[in-house]
Amino acid sequence: SSFVLHSSVWARFSYLHMKYLFFSWLAVFVGSWVIYVEYSSYTELCRGHECKNAICDKFRKGVIDGTACSSLCEKNTLYLGKCLSAKPSNQVYSGNWGDMEGIIKCHMEDVPHYDPEAELEPRREAASFNRPTKGTSVEKFREMVLSHLKAKVGDQTNVQDLAALVLGAADANRDGQISLAEARSAWALLQLNEFLLAVVLQDREHTPRLLGFCGDLYVVEKVPYAPLYGVSLPWAIELWIPAGLRRSLDQWAAPSWPHKAKIAIGLLELVEDVFHGTFGSFLMCDVRAARFGYTERHDLKVVDARRIIPEAAFQEVMRERRCEVDGDCVYGADCHTSCDLTKHRCTTEVTRPNLAKACGALKDYLLWGVPSDVKEELEKQLYACIALRGATEQMEMEHSLILNNLKTLLWKRISHTKDSK
Repeated sequence: SSFVLHSSVWARFSYLHMKYLFFSWLAVFVGSWVIYVEYSSYTELCRGHECKNAICDKFRKGVIDGTACSSLCEKNTLYLGKCLSAKPSNQVYSGNWGDMEGIIKCHMEDVPHYDPEAELEPRREAASFNRPTKGTSVEKFREMVLSHLKAKVGDQTNVQDLAALVLGAADANRDGQISLAEARSAWALLQLNEFLLAVVLQDREHTPRLLGFCGDLYVVEKVPYAPLYGVSLPWAIELWIPAGLRRSLDQWAAPSWPHKAKIAIGLLELVEDVFHGTFGSFLMCDVRAARFGYTERHDLKVVDARRIIPEAAFQEVMRERRCEVDGDCVYGADCHTSCDLTKHRCTTEVTRPNLAKACGALKDYLLWGVPSDVKEELEKQLYACIALRGATEQMEMEHSLILNNLKTLLWKRISHTKDSK
């Protein structure tokens, strides 16, 4: 009987031992896989050294020049810090430039697969830095810039003023002359929506200031708090969190309601700035929280403006795009048009205006924790805003009315508090 007892204890011990070994092996396997995936995605996403080497090689050969070239390539006073890239072709890093904190953005030449959204940013032409060609006069370069801007923002009366702003930015050493190397940097940057918007809205407060550039690598001021709302969690944890708990976490981490109201007013002001602005209309084609942030004073700032694009350029691309269903006529996450089945071409008018998309992004953000005395009216205004459709003349009047009503309602509720400062 003692032998039988000993055997059962040994069998149980062996079973526990095997179970322990199996789970240990499983933990090691899963852990190794997670580390491998994280490392692989990091090495693919974070190729800043390649970007810097390519840019500095062109600078040393005299192909490009710009306000940040010497600091990046010779003095080493501008350096790439933490990797923030979300796509291999778009390298983003936090960095320091002397005593200034900034975000460094650099565009890799190779796009591994066809991306319909790249139609609005012809990368290969920009990255080769071969335009303008040697011997091009400043007057000819001015004509190139003017022609490009007309295609992008439309042939408006004040497009000459926009060209002057671009040429002013191109003169990196402020000597009143534009060298061939400076012109090539400016031309490459001009292909990028984000740079164009920075020039268009340089006197407005909701886009980060452009601090400097070298080729098509550029530095903008850092936005202290991003995204607009939401807690950043590692993807492995993200997988296991239910949507309801995720929303609660996001709201818990958000600023107080008066601060949220001030940030929301900033987003509404940005909509005003880009809708029939000084240099034409721009479309906000991705209005997710990740694209925006805010400062210590709770002023809204655009973190990623690559999907805020000139309406004229968008319409030109859509006019040429073939389609079978409405789903083929999409740019970014939020710019939809319809498919004309008689021609199998996309129509050019977006189905939802910028304001409706902004209100959709703000709805849960503003209605969570809203003071009871303003809740009903705010809810009514937000839903009327989200329902905006089309681009008719009547819609534009309704657009202005809803925008003003929302701003007035929010401002009235916080103007007497210290949070409005």
